[in-house]
Amino acid sequence: MARVATATGGRPATTGVIPGRWALSVGNPGTPTAPGFEWVRLSDLARLESGHTPSRNKPEYWDGEIPWVGIRDATANHGRTIHSTKQAISELGLANSSARLLPAGTVCLSRTASVGYVVTMGVPMATSQDFVNWICGPELSPRLLHYILMCEQESVRRFAHGTTHQTVYYPEAKAFHVCIPGRPEQDAIAALLGALDEKIVVNERIATAADELRMIQMEAAAREDPALVPLSSLASFVNGRNFTKDASGSGRMVIRIAEVGSGPGASTVYNDVETSEQHLARPGDVLFSWSGTLKVARWCRPEALINQHIFKVVPNGGVPAWMMFDLIAGELPAFRAIAADKATTMGHIQRKHLDKSVAVPKRELWGSLDRSLGVLWNRALVADREALALADLRDTLLPKLISGELRVKDAERLVSGAV
Repeated sequence: MARVATATGGRPATTGVIPGRWALSVGNPGTPTAPGFEWVRLSDLARLESGHTPSRNKPEYWDGEIPWVGIRDATANHGRTIHSTKQAISELGLANSSARLLPAGTVCLSRTASVGYVVTMGVPMATSQDFVNWICGPELSPRLLHYILMCEQESVRRFAHGTTHQTVYYPEAKAFHVCIPGRPEQDAIAALLGALDEKIVVNERIATAADELRMIQMEAAAREDPALVPLSSLASFVNGRNFTKDASGSGRMVIRIAEVGSGPGASTVYNDVETSEQHLARPGDVLFSWSGTLKVARWCRPEALINQHIFKVVPNGGVPAWMMFDLIAGELPAFRAIAADKATTMGHIQRKHLDKSVAVPKRELWGSLDRSLGVLWNRALVADREALALADLRDTLLPKLISGELRVKDAERLVSGAV
């Protein structure tokens, strides 16, 4: 492993080679990963561009028509092609800063704060200085570069420096090498993985549309001569246990607040402890995090352990799960306001707040509503689970394809049945 020297101004300068796991390296390792692949300096195949933030003290520089990629866009959309951003700058902001308008297809890698997140521009955009951006030439598929960086996220983080704030400096970015085949196979790999991603997006849209349609119809039904009942009278709210303590590191995932909506990550805890049914989450269960980040979610992953600060919402007899989800979702703004008023480091609600009266359709309508709206709930669950299965398949194939361990023709047979 090469040592990293420090350049003028405290910025590290690369000396030697620091290999990644599969197809990315700082410096040229020399030996290709597979026949037909070769290591090439990335900056020889793609133009490296930086970003910039227009002055925040100039309101006229902001809220314009030019999408501007910030760290939040990257962390929320890792591995995706994006067509919109949380913030936009004006033509004036672009002209009076070092920001650049980059073309669609530009691959963006976050280099500071949250290091290693990858997005590709679906339309022309600018970025903050927190990114290194590559505009690929004809010898490199931008989609394949996107997948290489996405797969090598942990390697990119190893290339970063700093104690308080990790940063990938430009000397490292300029020294990046990628191990790639010829352009035809690059395109074939990207197309195969892209087919899985497109199917994932379709399923996500199905789930979102089904949920939105159900919630609209539920709200309309509740407005017509509603009954007012305490939320707590409709379900049991079972608090999780501290399964992170003495966790074994194997077995079932422990669902903390972070995993409620986003699923497992690098810090996810696993435990093989046995527990009662009331502390297990299975696909279709409703989970409600009542502390810190308040949110409600439909669990769609394999059986897992529910940690403290999360309620498993167990509907009472005759109460559909989707109804509890919709009612809690409708009350989230009020619950979050209560939590924000708590003078603690982590805001939360108390059980007494679950006694709040909520408007529900009359009970005699529940059966007919469940026959129509329950179908939408189940369709969304199926779409969610299919998207997860496709993502697992993509993530399994990704390192094998970009390293040459698995060739496209062999992978096509695995993908054909899935898409």
